[in-house]
Amino acid sequence: MVAAMELEILGMNFGCVLAALSDAKIPDKGCLLPLISKLLGYAIVAASTTVKLPQILKILKHGSVRGLSVASFELEVVGYTIALAYCIHKGLPFSAYGELAFLLIQAIILVAIIYYYSPPMGTKTWMKALLYCGMAPTVLAGKIDPALFEVLYASQHAIFFFARVPQIWKNFTNKGTGELSFLTCFMNFAGSIVRVFTSIQEKTPLSGILDSDCSYHFLFSF
Repeated sequence: MVAAMELEILGMNFGCVLAALSDAKIPDKGCLLPLISKLLGYAIVAASTTVKLPQILKILKHGSVRGLSVASFELEVVGYTIALAYCIHKGLPFSAYGELAFLLIQAIILVAIIYYYSPPMGTKTWMKALLYCGMAPTVLAGKIDPALFEVLYASQHAIFFFARVPQIWKNFTNKGTGELSFLTCFMNFAGSIVRVFTSIQEKTPLSGILDSDCSYHFLFSF
């Protein structure tokens, strides 16, 4: 038991796997799958720190936001905020949602850059920014009515879906993707597929698995 405890790192139990291998046996499914899930979960979290970097660098390199829908990126920030707050509130393991924290930070930076390279910000844009800054800390701290929290969480599916629609329409009308980064979209797509597997292993609620629905990211890539 002591040896097994020494082999548990960041919630990952290597003891049963190493014990099986030392006996020249294939590790049991019930032992191997959770470990793989944890490893993939932390890999997603690590990779998420650079997911939006290609998009940020592409905008900075060209000094342009041509072909990008501001509304899409704004809604994405709202969706990430709600999803992160809910996961924290529910006490899920960091490996099951950690990427949301890094994606949110990058999404906020991305919106700020888009604002900078867009036409002068009007009163409406400033109001949206101030409203988010005022509401986000309260939502992330979970200091809202539990029933309202559930409604917000349920609404994020629609938020993420409608976050894609403006960009898809803009791509269609422009007959191109403009400054949209294919690498960022592909990383989103790949990460979503892997997250579905890890969410199932972590026994995440169905609504949480739907958050990783790769179709959202797939549609956003074109």
